[in-house]
Amino acid sequence: QVRLVESGGGSVQAGGSLRLSCTAPGSIFSISTMFWDRQAPGKQRELVAFITDSDGTYYADSAKGRFTIARDNTKSTVYLQMNSLKPEDTAIYYCRASSSGTFFWGQGTQVTVSS
Repeated sequence: QVRLVESGGGSVQAGGSLRLSCTAPGSIFSISTMFWDRQAPGKQRELVAFITDSDGTYYADSAKGRFTIARDNTKSTVYLQMNSLKPEDTAIYYCRASSSGTFFWGQGTQVTVSS
């Protein structure tokens, strides 16, 4: 079973930064679009950003100008650099891979931003 492994969550004050990492098996990473989603308490899961296998990127409006998604194919890892964090960014952040029409998920990593 394919597993994605996230890391890098934690607690920061508003205005701080965190970098999330997600490692996927090399067998799927290089041909996958990689996503970061998040789910805040009491809310639906939402897309934050994605990066295609050709490095095309997309950001939700809430992430534009503050978050940067990047991938390192040599490490089969995708990153989400989050700057200028706000309390409303508090959520569990999930990594997701899309490969040949199949989705794979990680277990999630908690990000907590205090005011």
